[in-house]
Amino acid sequence: MAPGREVLTGTTIAVVDGRIAALGTAETLRGRYPGATELDATGCVVTPGMINAHQHTTADPLTRSGIPDDIDAQSAIFDWAVPLHNAHTGGDDEISAMLTGAESLRRGVTTIIEPGTVAHPMRVAAGLRKTGIRARLNGWGWDTEGLPFSAPAAEVLARQEEIVTELGTTGRIAAWITLLGHDLVSDALMQGAAELAERLDTRMTWHISPGQNDIPGYAERSGNRPVVHMHKIGVLGPRLLLGHAVWLDDDEVDAIVETDTAVASSPGAYLRLGQGFTRANRHVALIRRGARIALGCDSHNANDVPDILRAAMLFTGLSLDRGDENPVHAHEALALATIDGARAIGLGEEIGSIEVGKAADLVVFDTSDPVWTPRGDEALQLVWGAPSHTVRDVVVDGEIVVRDQELQNVDYDDLRQCAAENSHHLLRRTGITPFRRWPRIAAADLEATSGGPAAPGAEHRAAGKTGESACP
Repeated sequence: MAPGREVLTGTTIAVVDGRIAALGTAETLRGRYPGATELDATGCVVTPGMINAHQHTTADPLTRSGIPDDIDAQSAIFDWAVPLHNAHTGGDDEISAMLTGAESLRRGVTTIIEPGTVAHPMRVAAGLRKTGIRARLNGWGWDTEGLPFSAPAAEVLARQEEIVTELGTTGRIAAWITLLGHDLVSDALMQGAAELAERLDTRMTWHISPGQNDIPGYAERSGNRPVVHMHKIGVLGPRLLLGHAVWLDDDEVDAIVETDTAVASSPGAYLRLGQGFTRANRHVALIRRGARIALGCDSHNANDVPDILRAAMLFTGLSLDRGDENPVHAHEALALATIDGARAIGLGEEIGSIEVGKAADLVVFDTSDPVWTPRGDEALQLVWGAPSHTVRDVVVDGEIVVRDQELQNVDYDDLRQCAAENSHHLLRRTGITPFRRWPRIAAADLEATSGGPAAPGAEHRAAGKTGESACP
């Protein structure tokens, strides 16, 4: 994904102190770096690490596929997700973050931007750090009264500054300014966040207009559309990454382009929540006008899986199916997942392509899988082939964090057990029963009903019975 988009064949990558030091033949580089540890990727496809610019790491991972998909987005967020977040302990946050980091790495995602739904930022940072992933995060930031984690603007900003100071702004795990956004943040808080990001030399992100719900709030506040209002109060700019920004008018598109504000697009979430992406999105128009766009996956109860290659496929397919003028194709979607995504989050000089001098964030795909047989155009195969299940090895900052599909820094069996326990207690504290579409019937009940082992149709005779009363 270097500027010329060259695909290098028969190439060895030399990594020194976490950075790409040279590209060349194995013979040449072995001579230059004698005794170096080798990761054999013969016959494989090696790509830059994928960028997930909008990934919630807490609450949802412990309740995966537990929120129904036949309710609107507002209900899914405020009746389900927010109460779960409100009940999270520090341990829940850490385990959730570890799950998200582990799953992301296994799918070739090496960088995630957490958009701020974090009650215990240092515990989340610890969990992500254990997996080896690259991430940017902070905590909840909103100042509307009566909401969990809400506080006056000055208190919110003080807490955000404290986290930035503690985590720093340049390491593998570092901090941004994260506000919730929507119509739940005052002008004073947004302006204070912009000033704080400038002073601390970091970036910021918040949500806006994934659906139509934010528009009336801003119309009442100022008579303007949300992004136009933000432009008027001076908070747009190259440090800001807007999560979503789907429902835009022409003036809002102009404001984003003119201020070099970036946007994170999460197509899977908009489809899952029915937010109107196919009707309203202007993201392709933004791309054609030179705006910085990245891809995201949102949350485990919205997009359901932190798989950026799947997001790239959805983004491309929806653009083609909508009949967008000059639609996005696979090679461009792959850039959104890598180098263009890196630029959108301000790390284009560090990651996103395999070039000498950049951080060694690399993904090795095992091409022995049928999805790679026979080998075709790399961009088409990576995007339309959905090959994230073939990720074999992952390197972040020169450190091998996945080897032969096994996490190197985390005992995944132990993590699974901890997650199950934390999930059980989280649900008990909130009183939320995970959504189950169909009745769950224990084998013993089937046998009691049928007089023997389950037979075809036995499930109907035992309808209404259940083998469990609580989430295991």
